[in-house]
Order: sequence, then C-alpha cells, then structure tokens
Amino acid sequence: MPNTVNTDHFWMPFTANRQFKSRPRMLVSASGMYYKTDDGREILDGTAGLWCSNAGHCHPKIVAAIQKQAATMDFAPMFQMGHPLAFEAASALVSIAPEGLNRVFFCNDGSEAVDTALKIALAYHQVRGNGLRTRLIGRERGYHGVGFGGIAVGGIAGNRKNFGATLAGVDHLRHPLDISRNAFSRGLPEHGAEIADELEQRLLALHDPATVAAVIVEPLQGSTGVILPPKGYLQKLRAICDKHGILLIFDEVITGFGRLGASFAADYFGVVPDMICCAKGLTNAAVPMGAVIVRQDIHDAFMSASAENAIELAHGYTYTGHPLAAAAVIAAIDVYKGENLFDRAAAMAPYFEDAAHSLKGLPYVKDVRNLGLVCGIELEPIAGKPAARAFDVFLKCFWEQGVLIRTTGDIIALSPPLIIDKPQIDRVFGAIGDVLKAQHATGIGSSAVA
Repeated sequence: MPNTVNTDHFWMPFTANRQFKSRPRMLVSASGMYYKTDDGREILDGTAGLWCSNAGHCHPKIVAAIQKQAATMDFAPMFQMGHPLAFEAASALVSIAPEGLNRVFFCNDGSEAVDTALKIALAYHQVRGNGLRTRLIGRERGYHGVGFGGIAVGGIAGNRKNFGATLAGVDHLRHPLDISRNAFSRGLPEHGAEIADELEQRLLALHDPATVAAVIVEPLQGSTGVILPPKGYLQKLRAICDKHGILLIFDEVITGFGRLGASFAADYFGVVPDMICCAKGLTNAAVPMGAVIVRQDIHDAFMSASAENAIELAHGYTYTGHPLAAAAVIAAIDVYKGENLFDRAAAMAPYFEDAAHSLKGLPYVKDVRNLGLVCGIELEPIAGKPAARAFDVFLKCFWEQGVLIRTTGDIIALSPPLIIDKPQIDRVFGAIGDVLKAQHATGIGSSAVA
C-alpha cells in the first residue's frame, strides 16, 4: 500500500502541483534501470532521472565513495582553503575533457555552471582590456537553467515571462528545428546549417562583433524537445566566433558523460568550444555538482592580471568542490571508464534509433528526432489543449505501462541510462506506441488532464 505522505508543504519545481497532489507519483527506491514506487511497482527509467543517472541508479561504487567520504569529512571550505578530493575530481574531469580544456571551476548544478561561464566570459574580456565586450548571445528555445543569466540567454519564454527584466545586452540566434525539411531524420538533419550564418550576417552586423563577449548554445537542445544541429552547423558557429574573437560556450549539462556515445558532444562533433558547462552525469546525479571546464589561456589571463596574493575571480559558492560531490565525481568517472559506458552507448545507439523510428506512422506522431541515446517524439496536439496529448502519454506510461518518460509541450523526450539493453529499449518504445494507439482508438480528448 502507498505510504501516507503530507504533500502540503513542498512547493514542487516545474510541476503541476495541484495535479500531482491529487494523485501523487511517489518513487521510494532505485537500482540500475528501475525505480520502485510507494505501491511496490517497478518503473523502467526511460529518462535517466532527469537526463542525469547515466550509469544507472545507486551504482555500488559511487554509493560506497559517498558513504566513505561522509564518514571522513562532511564539509570543507574552499575559500582560501582546500581539500584533496576537489583537486582529484578536477583532474578526473580533465582526463575525459576535450584537449585544451584543462581548468575546472566547480559549482552546484547546471544553472550555476551557466551563470559561472557567463561571468567568466565577461570578466575575461575585461581583464584583457576589452571592456566593450559585454553582449551575450543565446538561442531561441535554448535551455540554460533557471538563474537570471541562464534565463536571459535561454530562449524559452515561459521560463522568464513572470520575472521581469533579466540581463541587458542579450540577443538570440534562431533555433535550427525545421520539420518541414528534416522530419524523421535519422541522426543529424541534412538541412539548416546556413542558419548559423545568421550569427554573422544578422546579429554581429546589428550589434558589432567588438561588443560581443560570448555565444552560448547547447550542442543538442534537450529540454525544449530534442533539437539537433544540422550537419556543419556547429562548425560554422565555431568559425564565426574564431573570426571575431568571441568565446563559444557549450552547455553540455545534458550531452556530457556519454549521452551521445562520447565523453562530450564536443568530441562527438569534433568542435571544441572555449568553455563547457556540465553537471547531471558529472556525479551520476548522486550528489548535486556542476562545473565549467575552461581553456587554459582563459584561466591564465586572470592569473596574470592580478597580484599574486589577490583574488583573481570574485565568484564562488559555499558548496563549491563539496567533499561528498567530489568523491562522487571521481567514482562516477571511474565507473564510466571502467565499464566502457560511453562506448556501450555508442554501440547501442543504432538499435535505439531503429526503435525510435518504429513509431513513424503511428497515430499523432509528427516527427521523430534522435542522436546517440536521445530521442524526441513530437506529437500532434489536441486542438485547444497544448501539451495535453503528451502529458496523457506520460501518465499512462507511468500508471499502466510501468515506464517513466519525460514530456515538454507535446514532445516526448527520452534519455535512458547508458546501461539500457535491447529488451528495455523495446519496452520503452512499445509502451509509447501502445498508449498512442489507445488514444486513437478511444478518441482521447479532455481525459488527457484527468
């Protein structure tokens, strides 16, 4: 029987609180590919929690590392002090980072990583004497967390409309999603690389390149519904930024740590940015942790611009490099390497792709987009009820199929742990297909929000 929990006092994030509390979906334990609910059911995790438990849940090596550290030292300040694990964690992260990115600033999550990277970019130009470079460029439908910097460069109106003015001097590129030309692409779309040219032709022409500090993009836009970069698109962005002395930041909070079958999307695409924001899989989500991986010469510019005993960057957090999180980083990266999980993800990606595209032709399926172990399934909305169809699929997958999926608007997003096997892939996509067929058979409408 479900446990009786008082749900009154917790204001839940990114949740329809009233709907949830009318019939709570409570997860009480987890192992490997599965959650267990308070009523004793196993739920197959098709989303790695929130794109983050890449090695599966409660991996024994990561659990042991956290337990050991909790009993050894629970906390140590990182302002003018240090502890060995923070430095070891940074070295472990650099060991899988793209060449040249070898300085690490730790924070607590992806939102803080983005705000940290933006501040580093602005301050970098200042310490080099380029005080005009204060403008930041993001992208439409981009998600960069929920800090004021992240929602400013982000391109999701709903995430900022209630909060007034954010940062001044921010502009946005068009996103590259073009279903009319690229529907049901397997992997990277063929069409749309030319959209990257708008950075130079439109935005830099409007603002003057000498005023732009950085461009920030997700290599693969995840939270807004899995938008893939067309072939050659990221290479164009890199070339334009190089031409005009603009820093390029990759937000790899979702794509880092094997999601595309490589350590980072930068490796997968062969495009090295000036900074990488990461989090989620950094600790396998066992302890909150984020990081910005920075090009050495950016770091060195701060070191050379200040006196030796001066604080070079006035930025940081109480929990930067937290001992438990640092232990989790070291253990998680050891697991990723020792179990060859990134290679495993790459090997499983073709099967995942075939399973995803098996949904083509089913009722309401408008598009399927995939890369690595990521998939977006765009559905035809119910007239007058945006997001209702996908949310109905989410509910029925959870309650009737025992499968956890994620939705954003009328798009289903899948990003399972890298340990997923073929029968589990079949089950995830089979569950979605069964629910869509049932919707069609019953003419689903208003029940989508019941």
